[in-house]
Amino acid sequence: MQYRTLGRTGVQVSALALGAMNFGKIGRTTQDEVIAIVDAALEAGINLIDTADVYGGGESEEMVGKAIVGRREDIVLATKASLPMGDERNYQGGSRRWLVTALDDSLRRLGVDHVDLYQIHRWDPRTSDEETLSALTDLQRAGKIRYFGSSTFPAYRIVQAQWAAREHHLSRYVTEQPSYSILQRGIEAHVLPVTEEYGLGVLAWSPLASGWLSGAIREGREITSNRSAFMPQRFDTTVPANRARLDAVERLAKVSDEAGLTMIQLALGFVTAHPGVTGALIGPRTLDHLHSQLAAADTVLSADVLDAIDAIVAPGTDLAAHEKNDTPPALLDRSLRRR
Repeated sequence: MQYRTLGRTGVQVSALALGAMNFGKIGRTTQDEVIAIVDAALEAGINLIDTADVYGGGESEEMVGKAIVGRREDIVLATKASLPMGDERNYQGGSRRWLVTALDDSLRRLGVDHVDLYQIHRWDPRTSDEETLSALTDLQRAGKIRYFGSSTFPAYRIVQAQWAAREHHLSRYVTEQPSYSILQRGIEAHVLPVTEEYGLGVLAWSPLASGWLSGAIREGREITSNRSAFMPQRFDTTVPANRARLDAVERLAKVSDEAGLTMIQLALGFVTAHPGVTGALIGPRTLDHLHSQLAAADTVLSADVLDAIDAIVAPGTDLAAHEKNDTPPALLDRSLRRR
């Protein structure tokens, strides 16, 4: 396992981190399976576990908490807040009112007195940076969180938050968690230059592009992944963007074969090769999934392989731009671009 420094924190984390979104009802993973996955991940050298309050409505946090009993101090524990946790309109967002409550709820579910990294799951356009950063700074000073970060923020919002922290003499975000894979490279054009400029650690989610780069999705095969069952529109190959992804996957499969790598090794090796990326978040549902992904722990891609990937998906290109989670609100809501 490779280890990198998380931004400028001095904390050493594994280049592959364990994402817990699939723990519980989302991935139909039982508590016993979660314990087995966590045990195997820690034994392999993974030392960062990332979850969120919204995963299974808190179920993932509860499962992680039970799986790490007795080993808390060996783990860099991360969770997230801000996405809706119920129908009540204020059970979401980046307000002080909600974050104080959300963190206490997460700590209770995890069975711990602090988390190492607390992340704002999505930028909340209704709440000022000063409000959110002030609340996070106070929670940090209270010892409930060690560091805090952002997740899937547009590049300009990362910059704005850094300036707000400086202007108001508050602690700052020290990490960003963006979506990044061979098929979704848009952050190379905007987000990664900004995170490198400000020294943020970067934990990339969906490095296997929701399963497109797992090796299971190929031309002529029926797509039967767990993700395709509840997001069928993202795997309908009659959709032009999905057709482009499948064409790229077929070309990438030839590159991986010639390099003597699995598609998973190619995909994870690509993400962790970028100098601006600290680690890749893997999200196994089963032990078999975990072991296939751990095989990439020491994968280092040659310059020739990286060049071949560039020739298939150009740097800074998103093959499915409509799936981006950091699109400015005015591009999604027409009322925000009309006087």
